[in-house]
Amino acid sequence: MPYSDVPQKSKPSGPAPWSKLLKDKRVISWALYDWGNSAYATTVMAGFFPIFFKQYWSVGSTAVESTDKLGYANSAASFILAMLSPLLGALADRSRGRKKLLLFFTFIGAVSASSLYFVAKQEWAWAAALYVFSSIGFFGGQSFYDALLPSVAKPREMDQVSGLGYGLGYLGGGVLFALNVAMTLKPELFGLIDSAQAVRVSFFMVGVWWMCFTIPLLCNVDEPGLTTAHKPVGLIQLTRDSIQELIATFKRLRELKTAFLFLIAYFFYIDGVNTIIKMAVDYGMSLGFKTDSLISALLLVQFIGFPAAIGFSLLATKIGAKKSLNLAILIYVLVTIAATGLQVEWHFYALACAIGLVQGGIQALSRSIFGQLIPAEKSGEFFGFFNMLGRFSSVLGPLLIAVAALISDSPRIAMLSLILLFATGFVILQKVKFPEDMHGQKR
Repeated sequence: MPYSDVPQKSKPSGPAPWSKLLKDKRVISWALYDWGNSAYATTVMAGFFPIFFKQYWSVGSTAVESTDKLGYANSAASFILAMLSPLLGALADRSRGRKKLLLFFTFIGAVSASSLYFVAKQEWAWAAALYVFSSIGFFGGQSFYDALLPSVAKPREMDQVSGLGYGLGYLGGGVLFALNVAMTLKPELFGLIDSAQAVRVSFFMVGVWWMCFTIPLLCNVDEPGLTTAHKPVGLIQLTRDSIQELIATFKRLRELKTAFLFLIAYFFYIDGVNTIIKMAVDYGMSLGFKTDSLISALLLVQFIGFPAAIGFSLLATKIGAKKSLNLAILIYVLVTIAATGLQVEWHFYALACAIGLVQGGIQALSRSIFGQLIPAEKSGEFFGFFNMLGRFSSVLGPLLIAVAALISDSPRIAMLSLILLFATGFVILQKVKFPEDMHGQKR
């Protein structure tokens, strides 16, 4: 029986009260995974790794050469994940293995991140390899984390629960990052030799932090049950069946025209978002800004992002998710234009504030909206496609930055190219019928 374009869910009666959600052990345990893995996104991906890669592991290379290497490392990790995500999603649905696969990828990511501690100076190739593996662990685990959202939240609760996850992620990532920054500024207070050792210890701490805050989800979030058609089978047969079901899922996704169109829009605008997250610090360094200022700006994003991510979910309940997403994309366009004219460090702080207001919101709303457009029992497979597009966009964006930087020898021109991605996503998004439109009311 083909899936209807309109999800077969009861009409929502309004958002759930926060008091109820905050008392739900499953919701809090699920959101705490975001608190844990966001330390990787903040301390490693956006914060110390680009700086350490340029100043420690790539000593002797020019700024353009190190940017090129970092761009290719980001693209390699994203390409691998883009190819694996849909298959792993199908495998998880058939094997009742979302939590197991989440743990598997979390282990890979956490161990690889902690192993950066052992990489010696000028060993950029080893650093890049571990960065690729840790990125695979981070984004691979995120796919199965997202797929568990329908297990802990009803449709009318998804915007709030998704926003809570991102909000706690910004706060948790910010707390550890603040500690790590203090370690680099005053290493002697922590019994460390210098700031370089402090950064390496920070990488190790990220892995431990990440694993610790995965435990509540593993203990308190239930694995979705198997359907009668999905009985346990051997690994080879399971893989073969998953590939066949993956093909069938793609066909079903095309039948879900609203979800399919939303994914196309998402592919473009999230490309710009992910590229800015990964390359912002490298961009600031290329313009000659001080490392301390760039790190401070990242901390600003984290602590603004905590209330902003939750606030955006509340905004969606007031004006609708579509208008909220449109607003976030337009702000990103303005930020991209303004970034090409950065001259002094306070400009970077101002743009960090603007990004902090919308970054978590655009991510959280995208996840919750897609979760409402798909059948819950197939969330692993459909979120596999969702994350595949996110990863493919993460291939294109950094690669675009790397190539444009080499050709133009100007990071400003490379940054300006991102406007095309946001504009394309915005135009396609206007053609999407959102859940609030289907129900004839704002959620």
